[in-house]
Amino acid sequence: MVDAGDLNLQEYTRYTVRRYLHNLKGHKANNLNKLFAYEVEKGLILEVLAFTQGNFTETSEILGITRTTLRNKIRKHNL
Repeated sequence: MVDAGDLNLQEYTRYTVRRYLHNLKGHKANNLNKLFAYEVEKGLILEVLAFTQGNFTETSEILGITRTTLRNKIRKHNL
């Protein structure tokens, strides 16, 4: 297992995608860009919300989006 602290974000992303593709074990990958974007956005929102202890204003500022956009994304991801 790779220590995430040893990798920058791009390297860790590549590592994660590599593992995902390897774990498909012959199954075909479909719409990987859409799936990855959805999952990364969901994880990002969850982590920043946890970091701000649920403060929507602070979360939206950290993410660089409006609170309305944040609320829409929370609904989109059923968070």
